[in-house]
Amino acid sequence: MHFVSCTYEEHADAILEILNDAIVHSTALYDYHPRPPESMVTWFAAKKAGNFPVIGLVDETGQLMGFASYGTFRPFAAYKYTVEHSVYVHKNHRGKGLGLRLMKRLIETAQQQDVHVLVGGIDLSNQGSVRLHEKLGFELSGTIRQAAYKFERWLDLGFYQLVLQTPANPVEG
Repeated sequence: MHFVSCTYEEHADAILEILNDAIVHSTALYDYHPRPPESMVTWFAAKKAGNFPVIGLVDETGQLMGFASYGTFRPFAAYKYTVEHSVYVHKNHRGKGLGLRLMKRLIETAQQQDVHVLVGGIDLSNQGSVRLHEKLGFELSGTIRQAAYKFERWLDLGFYQLVLQTPANPVEG
């Protein structure tokens, strides 16, 4: 297996499959309905416009096993050094350490891009994701109780953050 930079042409369908599985079967995404294929056009356009990475792990046949990315945390200038990230692993490849590998690569990329804070919004019942983030040094920085309603229950959203030592010389503007 190896890392790739995901593109719309090569990976949109596989990413959509992973996202839609998470929507339908988990609380990893607070959506109710699977996303249509055309949603990937705007998703990739936003990643490109913000110079945000979409890092994939593919097997020896080129099949996407998981991906990690980040994007705008909040659309105000002073937040330019903070991003909100996500990591998803295909249902057939969970429990193999791929999420950890993807997150480590994403953190390296964030440092190279002078990101200062990575934020992950995690459903607190998703103990696998919580443990992964804590293993990487993320800290719970806040909880919004009953932030969402899915699968006939209220869901608590935890914000986990990792503060990086970058950028060396932050500037306003």
